[in-house]
Amino acid sequence: MKRAGFLLFAALPAVVTGVVYVLSPAGSLSGSRTPTTAAQKARQSAKSRAEHESAEDAEVIADLPAGLAAPAKKELAQELVASAENSTLNWRSAYGYIEDIDDGQGYTAGTVGFCTGTHDLLALVERYTEDHPDNGLADYLPALREVEGTDSHEGLDPGFTAAWKAEAELPAFRKAQDEERDRVYFDPAVRLAKLDGLGTLGQFVYYDAMVQHGPGTGPNSFYGLRERAMDEADLPSQGGSEKNYLDVFLDIRVEAMRSERPDIDTTRVDTAQRQFLYDGNLALKTPLTWKVYGETYKVP
Repeated sequence: MKRAGFLLFAALPAVVTGVVYVLSPAGSLSGSRTPTTAAQKARQSAKSRAEHESAEDAEVIADLPAGLAAPAKKELAQELVASAENSTLNWRSAYGYIEDIDDGQGYTAGTVGFCTGTHDLLALVERYTEDHPDNGLADYLPALREVEGTDSHEGLDPGFTAAWKAEAELPAFRKAQDEERDRVYFDPAVRLAKLDGLGTLGQFVYYDAMVQHGPGTGPNSFYGLRERAMDEADLPSQGGSEKNYLDVFLDIRVEAMRSERPDIDTTRVDTAQRQFLYDGNLALKTPLTWKVYGETYKVP
Protein backbone atom coordinates (compact mmCIF):
# COMPACT_ATOMS: atom_id res chain seq x y z
CA MET A 1 0.00 0.00 0.00
CA LYS A 2 1.02 3.66 0.18
CA ARG A 3 3.28 3.05 3.13
CA ALA A 4 6.33 5.18 2.47
CA GLY A 5 8.41 2.12 1.83
CA PHE A 6 7.00 -0.12 4.55
CA LEU A 7 7.30 -3.85 4.04
CA LEU A 8 4.36 -6.17 4.42
CA PHE A 9 5.20 -9.75 5.23
CA ALA A 10 1.74 -11.12 4.70
CA ALA A 11 0.08 -14.41 5.45
CA LEU A 12 2.45 -16.98 6.77
CA PRO A 13 1.39 -19.67 9.23
CA ALA A 14 1.15 -19.23 12.96
CA VAL A 15 0.45 -21.47 15.90
CA VAL A 16 1.31 -20.01 19.29
CA THR A 17 -0.01 -20.99 22.73
CA GLY A 18 -2.86 -22.82 21.11
CA VAL A 19 -3.94 -19.67 19.25
CA VAL A 20 -3.91 -19.94 15.48
CA TYR A 21 -5.67 -18.63 12.44
CA VAL A 22 -7.06 -20.66 9.59
CA LEU A 23 -5.63 -19.28 6.41
CA SER A 24 -7.95 -20.84 3.87
CA PRO A 25 -10.42 -23.43 5.10
CA ALA A 26 -12.47 -23.28 1.93
CA GLY A 27 -9.76 -22.06 -0.37
CA SER A 28 -6.51 -23.32 -1.76
CA LEU A 29 -5.39 -25.55 1.07
CA SER A 30 -8.49 -27.67 1.36
CA GLY A 31 -9.74 -27.26 -2.15
CA SER A 32 -8.00 -27.06 -5.48
CA ARG A 33 -4.43 -26.92 -4.24
CA THR A 34 -2.39 -29.46 -2.34
CA PRO A 35 0.25 -27.94 -0.04
CA THR A 36 3.67 -28.47 -1.53
CA THR A 37 5.94 -25.89 0.09
CA ALA A 38 6.99 -25.82 3.72
CA ALA A 39 4.94 -22.67 4.26
CA GLN A 40 1.84 -24.27 2.77
CA LYS A 41 2.28 -27.39 4.91
CA ALA A 42 2.66 -25.23 8.00
CA ARG A 43 -0.53 -23.36 7.12
CA GLN A 44 -2.33 -26.68 6.81
CA SER A 45 -1.03 -27.63 10.26
CA ALA A 46 -2.30 -24.34 11.63
CA LYS A 47 -5.70 -25.02 10.08
CA SER A 48 -5.87 -28.46 11.67
CA ARG A 49 -4.99 -27.19 15.12
CA ALA A 50 -7.42 -24.29 14.87
CA GLU A 51 -10.25 -26.73 14.29
CA HIS A 52 -9.51 -28.21 17.71
CA GLU A 53 -9.45 -24.91 19.57
CA SER A 54 -9.21 -24.99 23.33
CA ALA A 55 -12.63 -24.81 24.98
CA GLU A 56 -10.94 -23.21 27.99
CA ASP A 57 -9.54 -20.40 25.83
CA ALA A 58 -12.97 -19.87 24.29
CA GLU A 59 -14.47 -19.46 27.76
CA VAL A 60 -11.80 -16.95 28.75
CA ILE A 61 -12.48 -14.87 25.63
CA ALA A 62 -16.23 -14.98 26.16
CA ASP A 63 -15.87 -13.54 29.67
CA LEU A 64 -13.67 -10.60 28.61
CA PRO A 65 -14.78 -7.14 27.44
CA ALA A 66 -15.10 -6.62 23.70
CA GLY A 67 -12.05 -4.36 23.64
CA LEU A 68 -10.84 -3.65 20.12
CA ALA A 69 -13.64 -5.84 18.74
CA ALA A 70 -16.28 -3.33 19.87
CA PRO A 71 -17.64 -1.62 16.72
CA ALA A 72 -16.37 1.86 17.54
CA LYS A 73 -12.93 0.59 18.52
CA LYS A 74 -12.70 -1.62 15.46
CA GLU A 75 -13.44 1.40 13.27
CA LEU A 76 -10.75 3.32 15.14
CA ALA A 77 -8.32 0.46 14.54
CA GLN A 78 -8.88 0.63 10.78
CA GLU A 79 -8.33 4.40 10.87
CA LEU A 80 -5.07 4.01 12.76
CA VAL A 81 -3.83 1.38 10.33
CA ALA A 82 -4.89 3.48 7.34
CA SER A 83 -2.94 6.47 8.63
CA ALA A 84 0.23 4.39 8.33
CA GLU A 85 -0.71 2.30 5.32
CA ASN A 86 -2.40 4.95 3.15
CA SER A 87 -1.79 8.32 4.84
CA THR A 88 -5.51 8.80 5.42
CA LEU A 89 -8.18 8.07 8.01
CA ASN A 90 -10.59 7.07 5.26
CA TRP A 91 -9.60 3.40 5.16
CA ARG A 92 -12.52 2.52 2.86
CA SER A 93 -10.89 4.55 0.10
CA ALA A 94 -8.25 1.81 -0.28
CA TYR A 95 -10.40 -1.09 -1.51
CA GLY A 96 -9.32 -0.38 -5.07
CA TYR A 97 -5.71 0.46 -4.30
CA ILE A 98 -3.12 -1.66 -6.14
CA GLU A 99 0.55 -0.95 -6.76
CA ASP A 100 3.95 -2.64 -6.82
CA ILE A 101 5.84 -0.75 -4.12
CA ASP A 102 9.12 -2.54 -4.88
CA ASP A 103 9.22 -4.44 -1.60
CA GLY A 104 9.73 -7.84 -3.21
CA GLN A 105 6.11 -8.89 -2.65
CA GLY A 106 4.71 -8.16 -6.11
CA TYR A 107 1.49 -6.17 -6.21
CA THR A 108 0.17 -4.78 -2.93
CA ALA A 109 -3.57 -4.20 -2.96
CA GLY A 110 -6.64 -3.43 -0.90
CA THR A 111 -7.25 -2.12 2.58
CA VAL A 112 -4.53 -4.04 4.43
CA GLY A 113 -2.04 -4.64 1.64
CA PHE A 114 -2.86 -8.10 0.33
CA CYS A 115 0.14 -9.16 -1.77
CA THR A 116 0.48 -11.26 -4.91
CA GLY A 117 3.86 -12.47 -3.68
CA THR A 118 2.42 -13.88 -0.47
CA HIS A 119 -0.56 -16.11 0.13
CA ASP A 120 -3.14 -13.63 1.35
CA LEU A 121 -4.16 -12.06 -1.97
CA LEU A 122 -4.46 -15.45 -3.61
CA ALA A 123 -6.56 -16.77 -0.71
CA LEU A 124 -8.82 -13.71 -0.92
CA VAL A 125 -9.46 -14.16 -4.65
CA GLU A 126 -9.97 -17.91 -4.27
CA ARG A 127 -12.53 -17.50 -1.51
CA TYR A 128 -14.26 -14.68 -3.36
CA THR A 129 -14.43 -16.76 -6.52
CA GLU A 130 -16.13 -19.61 -4.69
CA ASP A 131 -19.06 -17.32 -3.95
CA HIS A 132 -18.81 -15.25 -7.14
CA PRO A 133 -17.38 -17.52 -9.85
CA ASP A 134 -17.86 -15.04 -12.68
CA ASN A 135 -15.93 -12.22 -11.04
CA GLY A 136 -13.37 -10.18 -12.97
CA LEU A 137 -10.40 -11.60 -11.06
CA ALA A 138 -11.15 -15.30 -11.46
CA ASP A 139 -9.27 -15.60 -14.77
CA TYR A 140 -6.08 -14.52 -12.99
CA LEU A 141 -6.12 -17.35 -10.44
CA PRO A 142 -3.66 -19.57 -12.40
CA ALA A 143 -1.22 -16.67 -12.66
CA LEU A 144 -1.65 -15.78 -8.98
CA ARG A 145 -0.78 -19.34 -8.03
CA GLU A 146 2.31 -19.23 -10.21
CA VAL A 147 3.67 -15.95 -8.83
CA GLU A 148 3.05 -16.78 -5.15
CA GLY A 149 6.32 -16.43 -3.27
CA THR A 150 7.83 -14.11 -5.89
CA ASP A 151 7.61 -10.50 -7.02
CA SER A 152 6.75 -11.52 -10.58
CA HIS A 153 3.91 -9.98 -12.59
CA GLU A 154 3.93 -12.81 -15.11
CA GLY A 155 0.42 -13.54 -16.28
CA LEU A 156 -0.94 -10.54 -14.38
CA ASP A 157 0.08 -7.69 -16.63
CA PRO A 158 -1.37 -5.73 -18.21
CA GLY A 159 -4.93 -6.36 -17.06
CA PHE A 160 -4.83 -7.41 -13.41
CA THR A 161 -4.59 -3.95 -11.86
CA ALA A 162 -7.56 -2.68 -13.87
CA ALA A 163 -9.54 -5.81 -12.99
CA TRP A 164 -8.81 -5.30 -9.29
CA LYS A 165 -9.93 -1.68 -9.38
CA ALA A 166 -13.11 -2.57 -11.24
CA GLU A 167 -13.96 -5.39 -8.84
CA ALA A 168 -13.34 -3.10 -5.87
CA GLU A 169 -16.29 -0.99 -6.99
CA LEU A 170 -18.58 -3.89 -6.08
CA PRO A 171 -19.94 -4.21 -2.52
CA ALA A 172 -19.41 -7.98 -2.62
CA PHE A 173 -15.67 -7.65 -3.16
CA ARG A 174 -15.36 -4.97 -0.52
CA LYS A 175 -17.11 -7.29 1.90
CA ALA A 176 -14.75 -10.10 0.90
CA GLN A 177 -11.75 -7.90 1.69
CA ASP A 178 -13.21 -7.06 5.11
CA GLU A 179 -13.87 -10.71 5.88
CA GLU A 180 -10.38 -11.79 4.84
CA ARG A 181 -8.82 -8.97 6.87
CA ASP A 182 -10.73 -10.12 9.93
CA ARG A 183 -10.07 -13.82 9.40
CA VAL A 184 -6.34 -13.56 8.79
CA TYR A 185 -5.31 -10.47 10.76
CA PHE A 186 -7.83 -8.78 13.04
CA ASP A 187 -9.55 -11.68 14.79
CA PRO A 188 -6.41 -13.74 15.53
CA ALA A 189 -4.53 -10.68 16.79
CA VAL A 190 -7.32 -9.51 19.10
CA ARG A 191 -7.99 -12.99 20.39
CA LEU A 192 -4.35 -13.67 21.25
CA ALA A 193 -3.91 -10.25 22.83
CA LYS A 194 -6.86 -10.91 25.10
CA LEU A 195 -5.43 -14.28 26.15
CA ASP A 196 -2.11 -12.53 26.82
CA GLY A 197 -3.90 -10.18 29.21
CA LEU A 198 -3.69 -7.08 27.03
CA GLY A 199 -6.24 -4.30 26.93
CA THR A 200 -7.55 -2.43 23.91
CA LEU A 201 -4.27 -0.66 23.11
CA GLY A 202 -2.34 -3.92 23.32
CA GLN A 203 -4.87 -5.57 21.06
CA PHE A 204 -4.28 -2.85 18.50
CA VAL A 205 -0.50 -3.17 18.88
CA TYR A 206 -0.83 -6.85 17.98
CA TYR A 207 -3.19 -6.15 15.08
CA ASP A 208 -1.02 -3.48 13.51
CA ALA A 209 2.05 -5.68 13.84
CA MET A 210 0.14 -8.58 12.28
CA VAL A 211 -0.80 -6.40 9.30
CA GLN A 212 2.68 -5.06 8.68
CA HIS A 213 4.86 -8.04 9.52
CA GLY A 214 2.48 -10.84 8.62
CA PRO A 215 1.24 -13.69 10.82
CA GLY A 216 4.34 -15.82 10.39
CA THR A 217 6.59 -17.58 12.88
CA GLY A 218 9.91 -16.19 11.60
CA PRO A 219 11.87 -13.87 13.92
CA ASN A 220 10.59 -10.74 12.17
CA SER A 221 7.03 -11.93 11.64
CA PHE A 222 4.30 -11.34 14.19
CA TYR A 223 4.53 -14.55 16.18
CA GLY A 224 8.29 -14.37 16.13
CA LEU A 225 8.15 -10.83 17.51
CA ARG A 226 5.84 -11.99 20.28
CA GLU A 227 8.13 -14.88 21.20
CA ARG A 228 11.09 -12.51 21.39
CA ALA A 229 9.14 -10.10 23.59
CA MET A 230 8.12 -12.94 25.90
CA ASP A 231 11.79 -13.80 26.34
CA GLU A 232 12.37 -10.34 27.79
CA ALA A 233 9.17 -9.55 29.68
CA ASP A 234 6.36 -11.45 31.37
CA LEU A 235 2.94 -11.28 29.80
CA PRO A 236 0.23 -9.54 31.84
CA SER A 237 -1.57 -12.90 31.92
CA GLN A 238 1.54 -14.24 33.71
CA GLY A 239 1.59 -11.42 36.22
CA GLY A 240 3.79 -9.05 34.27
CA SER A 241 3.32 -5.32 33.73
CA GLU A 242 1.20 -4.58 30.67
CA LYS A 243 3.02 -1.32 30.01
CA ASN A 244 6.45 -2.94 30.33
CA TYR A 245 5.56 -5.84 28.07
CA LEU A 246 4.14 -3.58 25.36
CA ASP A 247 7.18 -1.31 25.57
CA VAL A 248 9.43 -4.32 25.01
CA PHE A 249 7.24 -5.59 22.16
CA LEU A 250 7.39 -2.21 20.42
CA ASP A 251 11.17 -2.06 20.88
CA ILE A 252 11.51 -5.44 19.23
CA ARG A 253 9.16 -4.47 16.43
CA VAL A 254 11.16 -1.33 15.63
CA GLU A 255 14.33 -3.41 15.67
CA ALA A 256 12.76 -5.84 13.20
CA MET A 257 11.68 -2.98 10.94
CA ARG A 258 15.18 -1.51 10.92
CA SER A 259 16.84 -4.86 10.36
CA GLU A 260 15.11 -4.99 6.98
CA ARG A 261 15.65 -1.33 6.14
CA PRO A 262 17.92 0.75 8.39
CA ASP A 263 16.49 4.01 7.05
CA ILE A 264 12.84 3.05 7.48
CA ASP A 265 10.42 5.52 9.07
CA THR A 266 9.22 4.02 12.37
CA THR A 267 6.79 6.76 13.37
CA ARG A 268 4.00 4.24 12.96
CA VAL A 269 5.24 2.99 16.32
CA ASP A 270 7.18 5.90 17.80
CA THR A 271 4.71 8.78 17.56
CA ALA A 272 1.52 6.76 17.58
CA GLN A 273 1.37 3.50 19.52
CA ARG A 274 4.25 4.22 21.87
CA GLN A 275 2.87 7.70 22.54
CA PHE A 276 -0.49 6.20 23.51
CA LEU A 277 1.37 3.78 25.79
CA TYR A 278 3.43 6.49 27.49
CA ASP A 279 0.27 8.55 27.93
CA GLY A 280 -1.17 5.64 29.88
CA ASN A 281 -4.00 5.18 27.39
CA LEU A 282 -4.16 1.40 27.63
CA ALA A 283 -7.88 1.52 26.86
CA LEU A 284 -7.24 3.45 23.63
CA LYS A 285 -9.76 6.08 24.62
CA THR A 286 -10.64 8.94 22.33
CA PRO A 287 -9.95 11.72 21.55
CA LEU A 288 -6.65 10.64 20.01
CA THR A 289 -3.92 12.66 18.34
CA TRP A 290 -0.90 11.03 16.71
CA LYS A 291 1.68 11.53 13.98
CA VAL A 292 2.81 9.24 11.18
CA TYR A 293 5.47 10.29 8.66
CA GLY A 294 5.24 13.81 10.10
CA GLU A 295 1.53 14.19 9.43
CA THR A 296 -0.83 14.76 12.35
CA TYR A 297 -4.09 12.82 12.69
CA LYS A 298 -6.94 13.37 15.10
CA VAL A 299 -9.97 11.32 16.05
CA PRO A 300 -12.47 13.21 18.23
